[in-house]
Amino acid sequence: MSDNPTPEKLADGLVRLLTVEKRGADIYAGHPQKGGVGRVFGGQVLAQALQAAQASVIDGKTAHSLHAYFLRGGKEGMPIEYRIERDFDGRSFSNRRVVAAQENEDGTSTPILNLTASFQTPEDGLEHIDAKMPDVAPPEELKSDMEMRRAMADKIGDKLSDAQRALMLRPRPIEMRTIDRLHWMNSEPREPKAHTWFKTAAALPDDADLHRAIITYASDYTLLGTSALPHGLSWMRGELVGASLDHAIWFHREARADEWLLYATDAPWSGSGRGFNRGRIFNRAGDLVASVAQEGMMRKRKAKPAG
Repeated sequence: MSDNPTPEKLADGLVRLLTVEKRGADIYAGHPQKGGVGRVFGGQVLAQALQAAQASVIDGKTAHSLHAYFLRGGKEGMPIEYRIERDFDGRSFSNRRVVAAQENEDGTSTPILNLTASFQTPEDGLEHIDAKMPDVAPPEELKSDMEMRRAMADKIGDKLSDAQRALMLRPRPIEMRTIDRLHWMNSEPREPKAHTWFKTAAALPDDADLHRAIITYASDYTLLGTSALPHGLSWMRGELVGASLDHAIWFHREARADEWLLYATDAPWSGSGRGFNRGRIFNRAGDLVASVAQEGMMRKRKAKPAG
């Protein structure tokens, strides 16, 4: 990609990233992020694993939930292999278990994520919703996340290394607009709640599985950081050490990832070196699209000894 890719190129790149390649019977490969450095973004592994599971279900069933455990941090620049186990196929429901692994230099492989996804044949049923969409400013009235990142990078100045600045300002295929101040925006302790609009930078194909995968990808943004808000600390300022431990999503209705969705997150608890976070995703009409839960490791970084 160029330094200033168009929104269409960013969206196309995300579609390619989340399009897994069949390598054998129930074996798929996920391609690495172009230009990625360090550890693989957890949302990428989640979304690619879901795509592999979706590719193995061909009888009209759609994913209604997934539960995943992050085992190790994946390495950028290397493909990820997804092996499928067909644990159950019934008339109404199917279940797939996915192990994501990366190859080592000696030819062995190391698991980095386990994911289980459940699929259901669409049907009518009893309905109720006890989740009111938060009354927040619409995305049109908010600054983009990238504008805020540029302002923060200018404010922090020489506190950022060249690599940190490049990562902070890298163009992203998901456009985000935040109502509240996220953990990296200030150091004042605040209520563990956040509200962020998100959508892809450009239009996507009419593929419900792809939209579901991209919502999964985006659900890993802002979530873990919610449990850092009461402490006034941030990973971006080097004050915390953290990693996602698990991630669960329940899909309630179909939604387009290229139309604005509101991600409302809260963190009812942190302790024992962990933070627990919840998320609700709404469409513009106020319908609850998905529910999310995640626990992550969250430790205060120890100060280096003087001298």
